[in-house]
Amino acid sequence: MDPASLITALVGAQTGMMQIAVAARLARMNADQGASVAQLLDAAQQSADPLANVAAGIGTNLDVNA
Repeated sequence: MDPASLITALVGAQTGMMQIAVAARLARMNADQGASVAQLLDAAQQSADPLANVAAGIGTNLDVNA
């Protein structure tokens, strides 16, 4: 093998390793993002639970001209 082929192979391998590292980081970020969305949905559900017992029509005719 000539030196140019070795260098090309080395650069290709390094590029592949970089792509794998970036893909792994993105996968971790997506997993963290999924956990954050789940946490946000849980908080929204908890804040909406007290409103479940409110009578129908409450808040539909709100006059904001004060």
